[in-house]
Amino acid sequence: MNAHIQSKTSAVTRVGAARIGIGGPVGSGKTALIERLIPAFAGRGIPIAIVTNDLVTAEDAERLRRSGLIDPKRVAAVEAGACPHTVIREDPTLNIAAADELEIAFPDAELIIIESGGDNLASTFSLDLVDWWMFVIDVAGGDDIPRKNGPGLMKCDLLVINKTDLAPHVGVNLDSMVADARKARGDKPIALTNCRADEGVEAIVDLVATQLLFK
Repeated sequence: MNAHIQSKTSAVTRVGAARIGIGGPVGSGKTALIERLIPAFAGRGIPIAIVTNDLVTAEDAERLRRSGLIDPKRVAAVEAGACPHTVIREDPTLNIAAADELEIAFPDAELIIIESGGDNLASTFSLDLVDWWMFVIDVAGGDDIPRKNGPGLMKCDLLVINKTDLAPHVGVNLDSMVADARKARGDKPIALTNCRADEGVEAIVDLVATQLLFK
C-alpha cells in the first residue's frame, strides 16, 4: 500500500491520492470505461475511489455502486446543477471537496477518478482539480471529431477513441480517424478502446502508471 503518491503534472503540489479526470461528450462511454478500469487498477494493486458528476441526478454513481466492481462507499456523486464543465473547470470546489472526503475516508486510495458529466468538445479540467486527464470520444460520434480541434481533444493528456468495434457499422474509417487525431495532437498519446471486449484498457492503465504515478 502506498498512500503518498505525488503527481508529476499537477498545477499544484499534492501529496496523497493522485487525481485523474475523465471527460467527453454524452454517450462516449466514460462510465463504461471506468467499469473496465476498476478491475484493471485492482489487478495492479492500486486502490481507487471515484467521483461522478451528473446534472441533477446520481445516475452514474448509482450504476457504479450497483456494479459489484467496487465498494459502493468508494463512489461519491456530485450534482453539477449547471453545465457539466462548470464544476470541473470554472469552479471545481464541489469536486475537490468530494475527492478530499473520499481520501479521508479511504486513506489507502492511491488514485481518485473524477468523471465529468457528458459535455461538448470544449470541456476541459482545471489542474487545481486533477493532476492528469483524459478525453473520451467514440467513433459513432463521427470521424470528423478529430478535425474539429476542440479544446478537450487538444488539451487532454490522453485522447481515448472508444467503441472502435462500431466503426464498420457506422461508416467510419478508423485508420483515417486515428490519423486525423495524431495530426491534431502531435506526440500526445492516443488510446483505442472497445470497452465491451475490454480492449485497450490495460494500455491506459500502463500510461497512468508511467506518466502520473511514482513511488
